[in-house]
Amino acid sequence: MMKTYKRVIYAFVLFVFVLNGCKDGGETAPKNKYLVSSTLVREFATKDEVVRSLGTLGAQVALFVRSGVKQYRIVYKTKNTDGTEITASGGLAVPIGLTESLPLASLQHGTIINDADAPSYFGANSEGQIGSFLATTGYIVAMPDYIGYGESKNLPHSYEHREGLATASLDFIRAVKEFIAENKVNWNNSLYLTGYSEGGFATLSLFKKIQDETGTEFNLKAVTAGSGAYNKTESFRRLVSQPSSAAPSSTNLYIWVLLTYDRIYKLNRPASSYFKEPFATAVQTNKQFANISTSLHLTVTDAFRNGVINATDTPLINAIKDNDVHDWKPAKPLKLFYGDADDLVPGFNTTTTLAAMKARGANVESKLTPGGTHGSTINDYLLGTFEFFSLNK
Repeated sequence: MMKTYKRVIYAFVLFVFVLNGCKDGGETAPKNKYLVSSTLVREFATKDEVVRSLGTLGAQVALFVRSGVKQYRIVYKTKNTDGTEITASGGLAVPIGLTESLPLASLQHGTIINDADAPSYFGANSEGQIGSFLATTGYIVAMPDYIGYGESKNLPHSYEHREGLATASLDFIRAVKEFIAENKVNWNNSLYLTGYSEGGFATLSLFKKIQDETGTEFNLKAVTAGSGAYNKTESFRRLVSQPSSAAPSSTNLYIWVLLTYDRIYKLNRPASSYFKEPFATAVQTNKQFANISTSLHLTVTDAFRNGVINATDTPLINAIKDNDVHDWKPAKPLKLFYGDADDLVPGFNTTTTLAAMKARGANVESKLTPGGTHGSTINDYLLGTFEFFSLNK
């Protein structure tokens, strides 16, 4: 009887201990699902320090800078294109000294070749600098490195791959949310998305994934994208059949897209199935870094060209179509930016996207920069994004 009584007392004490542990002040913080670590990379305590850190850009935007900024490197969990769990990274810029609750903006970066230019390093040539400026105007700014840079630099980059870019970007935003909660950053729960070039394509890919898969997880307010290759099907048709005025500098980028799809969709074809000699050997040996100084349409085999134009190469055509993000109905305000002299990512990518989305009844608009090249259109994109986000608070 005494033993039974002691067991009852022990059980009661254990119950009270557990109950007290669940009350305010004693509860265990929930384990982060995405966030692995955060490291303060650099801090600019004042507006003047920020302006000086931005170099020539600082002189142009000084009037818009409202605060200092902290730059963080975030390491987080995500999935690679084959479904395996990996760790990746991104940059986070947090304003210093602003008292109001702030929105979160996710900035997807454009094409980079060097790992040092990934946002999480906040280097001089990194879009981490643009994100830091945006932060000083009153945003918390998340900048995913994507797979293949930063923490995941030993993995192949999922170049212009819709799902790979979208998954890495979405999971980064989720990791940033955990950082915000852990560090008590004053976030107003609003989310904005933006990106240019590859970042434009990544942004529409992310936008669609958020809309299709996350339900009420995010309070997405507005999205901008600039000069992205959203219409992959039409892009491939033109690239294999027409001269590219952006050659030769663009040819390696187009090859990179093709090789990425060949790998991710397990086509696993030799370079000779796509390219004539001597280009096939160069690509087989050096991949997207092959020294090719001619337009892509002059490098490809007749069989490859015909398979794309006539849509008879079913495995490849299906891979390309899986990366189209131009024909769907966004449920939030979207603005697209492009230039009519862009020879790297021609304007038809934007005009066909605009037409397809409007036909579905979407709230989408565009801004054309007359004479705008892939480089010069960036100014209108940046200013237009700032304005569009301000109008969609």
